[in-house]
Amino acid sequence: MASLVEAEELDARDPLASRRELFIGSDDPSVSAYLDGNSLGRPLRASAARLASFASDAWGSRLIRGWDEEWFDLPLSLGDRIGAITLGAAAGQVAVGDSTTVLLYKLIRAAVDARPGRTEIVVDTDNFPTDRYLVEGIAAERGLELRWIESDTRGGVSPAELEAVVGAKTALVLLSHVAYRSGFLADVPALTAIAHDSGALVLWDVCHSVASVPIELDEWGVDIAVGCTYKYLNGGPGSPAFVYVRRDLQNQLSQPIQGWMGHAAPFDMGPGYSPAPGMRRFLSGTPSIVGMQALRDMVDLIAEVGMEAIRAKSETLTRFAVEAVDDWPASWAVELATPREAERRGSHVTIEHPAFKQITAELWRRGVIPDFRAPHGMRLGLSPLSTSHVELWNGLEAVREQLVRL
Repeated sequence: MASLVEAEELDARDPLASRRELFIGSDDPSVSAYLDGNSLGRPLRASAARLASFASDAWGSRLIRGWDEEWFDLPLSLGDRIGAITLGAAAGQVAVGDSTTVLLYKLIRAAVDARPGRTEIVVDTDNFPTDRYLVEGIAAERGLELRWIESDTRGGVSPAELEAVVGAKTALVLLSHVAYRSGFLADVPALTAIAHDSGALVLWDVCHSVASVPIELDEWGVDIAVGCTYKYLNGGPGSPAFVYVRRDLQNQLSQPIQGWMGHAAPFDMGPGYSPAPGMRRFLSGTPSIVGMQALRDMVDLIAEVGMEAIRAKSETLTRFAVEAVDDWPASWAVELATPREAERRGSHVTIEHPAFKQITAELWRRGVIPDFRAPHGMRLGLSPLSTSHVELWNGLEAVREQLVRL
């Protein structure tokens, strides 16, 4: 049976426990449990210092010279570091820039255009809304058809489900590594191989997995991936997303938003567009250099502790959450909407109850912060480096107290 004593013992044995103090707000008495790190990660104390220094020094003192000294190459150099530390990607395949939505749009368009004569995009009904909305718009724009996989909202897409819909007409398969609602962890190698067997490209959304689950994009043969940096990478609200394009595909893909930063000779200001070689061709306008600053500290911290240790902590947190909810009386009618097996889930646990919308609002007023996903889901987002087991216990106890009052 899960208990406060067990939570304290788990924290005492946790090799990552001391890293929690590196985050702003970890000692804030007004927030007894922050369980929404899968939506927005806490800031690192080092990032606050970096942002202040950036304003006064790199920006305030170096001024426009900063572009020649570092900023022009930062989307690629930082992309390489994210790739090496969190994505299993060799250098020259990751770039940082634009929002997740814009990068998804660019790469979906590029992928379907790279498969002329193929008329279908495969996507699942429980993929993140942005992903679904984008393919709806692009399908209409390009005269394509959507093939929908009716995915389980408490699970995700299985190999058998994908095999049933892909074929000679499939241009692109768009899937999420970790399902935003259930936390289901997809079998990327198996699903990628199925897409490839049909001749299709596959684009993986890794927003809910990057920096919480080990990823091996090169080893898995992934074509394209897009992910955000404000969840487990703690880059801050609206920090820019990243894109991975496998090296041998880079010069085959033509992205549709042709901006000056992706030009082969951007400072020539020439009359026509000529795409840069490699990953620079997937940039468009001036990148958010300020938005990349906080991200750099979290990448350094992940490099220090390693993804294996982060995943191990994630599994103990999610297991503790599942066991605690299992202890609640069946009469409360709380249902687990996340896979029970640790190897089949990411770093958040979703539980369901008809009253969770109003309970979540009340918890926020009390400084307990999970998040709510319609129609009845409460997500417990567990960031391995900033969430403790005692913090999780405090949050679960607050949920239990609200259920008792129903």
